Amino acid sequence: MAGITTSFASKPILSRTTPKTTPFPFSLSSSFESKLFGLRFNTVYLINPSSCSSLSSAVSSPVTARFGGGGPRRSSNDRRRQQSDAEDDDKALDISTIRSASVRLIDQKQEMVGVVSKSEAIRMADEADLDLVILSPDADPPVLRIMDYNKYRYEQQKKKRVSQKKSAASRMDLKELKMGYNIDQHDYSVRMRAAQKFLKDGDKVKVMVNLKGRENEFRNKAIELLKRFQSEVGELATEEAKSFSDRNMFIVLVPNKAILQKAQEPSKKKENPAVNEVSSSV
Repeated sequence: MAGITTSFASKPILSRTTPKTTPFPFSLSSSFESKLFGLRFNTVYLINPSSCSSLSSAVSSPVTARFGGGGPRRSSNDRRRQQSDAEDDDKALDISTIRSASVRLIDQKQEMVGVVSKSEAIRMADEADLDLVILSPDADPPVLRIMDYNKYRYEQQKKKRVSQKKSAASRMDLKELKMGYNIDQHDYSVRMRAAQKFLKDGDKVKVMVNLKGRENEFRNKAIELLKRFQSEVGELATEEAKSFSDRNMFIVLVPNKAILQKAQEPSKKKENPAVNEVSSSV
């Protein structure tokens, strides 16, 4: 039709005419082309190598891939702790940091060899096929030891875990019990049973009486109440701290370990007296 022209901003990327059958290692399927260019093809066309430059310049789709990451993520504290341990290992095994020509050496049997040259210490560690570990870099001369460092680190970490378990088991929690100066007998009994349970479980107990406003006039009753509470707890606990000086009065009771251990000891079975009896007819 006259007067109608068609222009393109760029050269068309693909043609509907079949290109020259030049062998090429890859082809474009119809599904890929229809999604990318909005064209639909029923057949698969081989791409002419001469048109690859125009195709690559027109289409630029970066592809990224991520491998791994299937395992559980470590917390930031675990990563920092592991990094700190690695740095300590590097410092302990980096003999180049020792500027002194002589060192005080301990052998693999934990016996003191004495002051030797640094090169001699390295030679002895190599002959024993063990590590030369820096124990005291700031000593004069520095103290080094021949050992299996991996085994040493494992034993130290094992001891640390055991000590942490012991400290956690021996740690006391502080339980708080609040009472009013005019508490009734039922509520008082409930708090007494709770305090006895906490103390038997190995926890501290803080018994508090708070006076508000004009309740300060009944300070003596509050003090008597706390003293009565401590008296009825008895030998199960000992006093650690107390304060009767202000409106917030309290007393802190700590479990009596001797009484608790005695209570936890298994009671000895009573001997059957019939076993020791001798019949008079015999």
